[in-house]
Amino acid sequence: MIAIDSYAYNNQLKTVHPSEKSLFAIMTMVICITSPTILTPLVILALMAGGIIVKAGIPARVFIKLLLIPLAFLLISVVTIVVTVSTDPSGLWLYQNLYGYTIGIHYPDLVQAVHLFLKSLGAVSCLYFLALTTPITELITILHKIKVPYIITELMVLIYRFIFVFMDTAITIRRAQSSRLGYVSMKSTYRSISQLFSALIGKMFLKSRDLYDSMSARGYTGEIRVLTKKYPINPKNYVIITVLEIFLILINFLWR
Repeated sequence: MIAIDSYAYNNQLKTVHPSEKSLFAIMTMVICITSPTILTPLVILALMAGGIIVKAGIPARVFIKLLLIPLAFLLISVVTIVVTVSTDPSGLWLYQNLYGYTIGIHYPDLVQAVHLFLKSLGAVSCLYFLALTTPITELITILHKIKVPYIITELMVLIYRFIFVFMDTAITIRRAQSSRLGYVSMKSTYRSISQLFSALIGKMFLKSRDLYDSMSARGYTGEIRVLTKKYPINPKNYVIITVLEIFLILINFLWR
């Protein structure tokens, strides 16, 4: 998360208007989710990878590492869709008998699982494009312009910032445990992890109180105000976005 926030403030697309990046990411994600064909998510994944790596100048290894984060959840979902357990092997494309049961795969289920997997990756890549190129303060400004309630945007900011406090505290505790050989064996690792979580609860309570006190000292009265930079609107970018979205929609209709 710290790396994501750092890249959001330092990338080659930081001078582009946040509305343009938000519009591009959201529209592309909607097209990806509603796509009836496998080709569209693949094109979107390549498009977002190009935008992040080539246009924004963010290293490819960062984008790949971020894609690996939801991969485990996606694979579990794919397996539950693909694998069928029954007593009748009829209709199964590939199957294996085991203790009186048949474990196999229906070909339509395999196609559906691959489609779901690619759509999920394509949608996640859209979110990564927005997160890696647009700071949270600018996203909050966009949400305010479309009349999202302040209570929601303030909770977003507080939760987002508190993640960094949580991570920093956990890293500090774990570093202290490692310096005392707290992870040299399996038994000590389990003990250290349990102690880490128990200590983390108390420290996070104190950190949250300190965070609120620091906000109150800076004039917090129930509304978080952020200073945002004004960006020029580039009509050329809107034309490019329109062309790309029409192209993706045509793929949906032509290859469905």
